[in-house]
Parts: sequence; structure tokens; C-alpha cells
Amino acid sequence: MTDKTQHKAPAVVVAALYKFTTLEAFEALRAPLQQACEDVGVMGTLLLAKEGINGTIAGTRAGVDRVLAHICGLPGCADLDWKESAAAAMPFKRMKVRLKLEIVTMGVEGIDPNRAVGTYVAPADWNDLISRPDVVVVDTRNDYEFAIGSFDGAVNPRTQSFREFPSWVRQELKRDNHPKVAMFCTGGIRCEKATALLKEMGFENVYHLKGGILKYLEDVPAENSKWLGECFVFDERVSVGHGLKSGPYQLCSICRTPFLSGESAGGYANHPCPDCEKQADAGKKKAAAERQRQIELAKKRGQDHIGPKRV
Repeated sequence: MTDKTQHKAPAVVVAALYKFTTLEAFEALRAPLQQACEDVGVMGTLLLAKEGINGTIAGTRAGVDRVLAHICGLPGCADLDWKESAAAAMPFKRMKVRLKLEIVTMGVEGIDPNRAVGTYVAPADWNDLISRPDVVVVDTRNDYEFAIGSFDGAVNPRTQSFREFPSWVRQELKRDNHPKVAMFCTGGIRCEKATALLKEMGFENVYHLKGGILKYLEDVPAENSKWLGECFVFDERVSVGHGLKSGPYQLCSICRTPFLSGESAGGYANHPCPDCEKQADAGKKKAAAERQRQIELAKKRGQDHIGPKRV
């Protein structure tokens, strides 16, 4: 694990993490983990399941370090790795630790990345791999993520959720036609399951980008990059680019998909995207406008508008 405290600490540290490990009593881990985050003002979302932990947290350098130390103390998590970036402001509204059946939902029983997984490829070696003519490069993310950025020449499965990915593989990827498959995702977790799925299906030469797109954008200079566009992230930054700098995309106030508004540096939009502006019905536009009014009222009171709390 590398030392992440040598440089001047940013105002807000964002840490994306996951670990596949068997947590037999994962339900009992929820409350202590929630409390550990709240004690140091860390916010974000963490998912716990029998197969491990996944999520993104943000806070001060000291706060994030405290929570990461707590997670490293969980069964099988001593070698936890994570990807860090900086944010100008807190990108989350609250802290949520949720219990799930899977830490990334594929919906296929028996897929265990601890048993069979693809070959990890370091960001420094990724360009060479995906440039080979006998390698098919597959983006395992969803269609709206692919739309704002991906690797040059990557295949888009056009999925709306990761649950659709196994069906796409069965229909579109044939071992005889694609003897070598390289896959990637935002932080690496979807590829853990995606490569495990292909190994279970009999694919022998399966590769995935170690650390995901985030690690690639952190390590590979823009002038040497095969990445085109921005990388969608699941927080208020919406997208990041090379060097993990916050990007220009916003989320539509109605459909919640990313779009370029040309009016701000990114974040959650206070107006619809062009498609929703033309096509959304009056009810949806009214609801979005009311949500924005509540956000503005919360700002005047010096509060964050977080909407109804989910249990």
C-alpha cells in the first residue's frame, strides 16, 4: 500500500474502495462502521454484504484515514486498497452504510472473484494491451457512463444496469471470435465480477484494468492517454478527467443523467437537460422546480438539502 500522506492534504479527500472478502456476520458490522464515520464527519456511501465491502467516502485527511483504518480492521480487509482524489467541497450530503446481497449487483449466483478472476493490468501497461488487434476491449459500465467518456475503440454493451451485462456477454461475446478480452470500469469492482463471469464461462485470456479508470486517469499523462472524454463518478462532482480534476458535466434535474450545460463547472444542475426541456411533461418539470426551490431555501438557512432520508 502506498503512502498517501506525503503531499499537502486537500480540503476534502475522496476515497473510493472495495474488497471482496467473506464477511459472515456483515450485518453486525454496520452500526460500528456507521458510528466510526459519523465520529469524524466522514460522509458518503458504503455497502456491506457477505461477499465484502464497496463504496466511496469523503472528509478531512484525518477523518478519512480513521475510517480506512477501521475498515482495514474488518475480516480479510487488512490489505485493502483504495483510490483517492480531491474535491473543493464535500461531494456527499450524508453518511450511509447499507446492507446488500451483493456489493456490486450482477445477479448471477456462484460468481466469486476470490476463486477465479482475470489478469490485472497496470495502468502503465494498459495502452499496449488495448492497442493489440487480437484484443476486444469492453466497457463494463452503463450506457450513460459510456456516453461522456471511454477508451478509444472500446465496445459499449449499452446496458442500463450491471444486471444486464451477463446477458450481453452470452449473446455477443463468443470464445472463438474473441479469444482475448480486456475489460474496465470506474474503480475496478465491476470488472472483478465481469472477469470472474467470463472465466466461469470458459474464456481463458481475460484482462482487466487494475484500479479502474480512476487509477488510469491519475497515473497516465493526458498526452499519452487513450481515454477520450470524462469519467462519470457517483457523487456531486459528476465527472472527473485526467489528474482526477472535477469535470464540466452536470446531472439533469429531471432524468438525472449527465449533460454539458455550458453554464457551470459541473455538479448537480438546477435545470433540465435539453432533451427533458423539450420532452418532459409539466408534472416532472414542476417537481424539479420545487426541488430546486427547496435547495435554495436550505442554502439561505445555511443547510444542505438532502431530501427524504432512506433507511
